[in-house]
Amino acid sequence: MNKYKKITLDGLIFQNPTFMLVLGTCPTLGLINSAFSAMGMGLTVVVILTLSNLLISLLRKVIPNEVRIPCYIVIIATLVTFARMFLQKFLPDLYDSLGGFLALIVVNCIILGRAEAFANKHNVLESALDGVSQGLGFTAALTLMGVICEFLGKGSLFGYEIMSFKIAMLATPAGAFLVYGLCIAVFVYVIDGFERARRVKANKLARENMLTEVA
Repeated sequence: MNKYKKITLDGLIFQNPTFMLVLGTCPTLGLINSAFSAMGMGLTVVVILTLSNLLISLLRKVIPNEVRIPCYIVIIATLVTFARMFLQKFLPDLYDSLGGFLALIVVNCIILGRAEAFANKHNVLESALDGVSQGLGFTAALTLMGVICEFLGKGSLFGYEIMSFKIAMLATPAGAFLVYGLCIAVFVYVIDGFERARRVKANKLARENMLTEVA
């Protein structure tokens, strides 16, 4: 498989930070009662994760190994500060809805994890692609759960009222936890199904090739 395709599919599906690796659970559980806040947080993480991966990859041969984690945190904190200033100036509603979770991006396990596990070992292009795919995987997961929680818990979607029927519990942290767990279960079940089907197909093809060679 092409390495760029693998990086993309890993970030979006096979190593999805929310559903497969279960990282970044603090903003996940805190923000998925609103689709707008969930998507806003996800897109903010896309930008910061991509830029941090890119910068860390550029500096990976310069940063001393002994202080690499503090250096990563300084880079990420700088990017988060700029992001907060931008959102506060141009998107104040989103800034207010994210609240303290925006500052917590500095120590987000997804961003620090990708810096240590990927950007520190790969070139700039691969690291940037990893940041984009991991960030979009995170955004898609948060937005999906945000839509479910807001629609069923509040009867609205992105702040617009859709229906009067609602299950209020799903708009609470307990409801978010329940939706999160169910989404993980469904996602893993579907991915395992695809993997089993792929292995069966590969084994069948290998047997057919073996029979052809024997014949």
